Amino acid sequence: MRSCIINTWIVVALVVPVLLSLRNPRGETENIQTQTQTSSSSFSHSSSSSSSSVKLANTFPFNQRIRDGSNLEYDFYRDTCPQAEDIVRSAVTRIYFDHRDVAPALLRLFFHDCFIQGCDASLLLDENTGDRNRSVEKQAVPNQTLRGFDKIDLIKEEVEQVCPGVVSCADILALAARDSVLLAGGPFYPVLTGRRDSHQSFFEEATDQIPRPDDNVTRTLHLFSLRGFNERETVSLLGGHNIGKIGCDFIQQRLYNFQGTGQPDPSIPLDFLSQMRLNCPDNKNMSSNDDEFVTSKPMSSGVISNTGMSYMQALSSSVSSGAAFDTHYYQSLLRGRGLLFADQQLMAEEKTARLVSAYASDDGSTFRMDFSRVMLKMSNLDVLAGLQGQVRLNCSQSLSS
Repeated sequence: MRSCIINTWIVVALVVPVLLSLRNPRGETENIQTQTQTSSSSFSHSSSSSSSSVKLANTFPFNQRIRDGSNLEYDFYRDTCPQAEDIVRSAVTRIYFDHRDVAPALLRLFFHDCFIQGCDASLLLDENTGDRNRSVEKQAVPNQTLRGFDKIDLIKEEVEQVCPGVVSCADILALAARDSVLLAGGPFYPVLTGRRDSHQSFFEEATDQIPRPDDNVTRTLHLFSLRGFNERETVSLLGGHNIGKIGCDFIQQRLYNFQGTGQPDPSIPLDFLSQMRLNCPDNKNMSSNDDEFVTSKPMSSGVISNTGMSYMQALSSSVSSGAAFDTHYYQSLLRGRGLLFADQQLMAEEKTARLVSAYASDDGSTFRMDFSRVMLKMSNLDVLAGLQGQVRLNCSQSLSS
């Protein structure tokens, strides 16, 4: 009993400060706070954002769903499966120490799922409502290099053994992504639960709406704004690129055939171009998938793939990059050493460049706090809850199939 009380107080001590911070977002600098004072209020999920939600609903039909996660709860399974979150945390921890690259893989899975029709585990389906002739999100070009599906299946199996048919795949993915980020040195953020799983997958939407590594800053900001994210939230969310590696497949064209010119991207500093080419030599036979938004390469047997580059490598040896989940992503962009064209494009507009500079200028606390807020917001994006959707017994198969 004493141990239970102590654990409860630990959870409260961790969760309450983050929840309170949603009501009072910290600005990076005085100027940045002034610039974003109207938009930063969207970190909270209050009724004051209802007018913007109505406007967005006219743009994307998926915004007709519950937009803000208001039907979710903290510790939703406390009565039906009180061990659920402990099982997920334990499984993720075990997997992480065998496969250190699981953190960026699960973070990427979570992002790709939530970005298309909300956090509903639609990405995990192998077939669409039992119809093998209908394509699913997994088959969309931006999703073809996603990894970690087997890890979510493994966690789901462990949960099912204790609480069959109770915990959704959408909740498992949200919790696993959070726990893996924390293990990788990232910040803790609360994850509300009670999500339900989608009956169907959304191939066309995933094909068209996942951000591309060669997008300019205008398109990147547009895609995020359609989902309710302002510039500050977008820049902080992209900071998730500071863990994992960018695969050579996704920077190859930038190094050797930028926009079909047969030349490298002229904006890359020459010394950095040489460094990138050493890590990713020209291979004209290598299949190139420029349409993909990548934060990690495939998981191997406990060893991170050497193919590609990380943002830790992107910084020059004279610059301290600090911890694994730090501001080195933003420091790299300030020095023109962005790995993806879309990342470096954040320096192409003053409003996003100022945010990059602000995140790079302190000890990382501002970025980590903002990243926590935006991940909480992402995890609540257009969720199915209540009587909507279903709770799958197998994350790759809809119950109707």
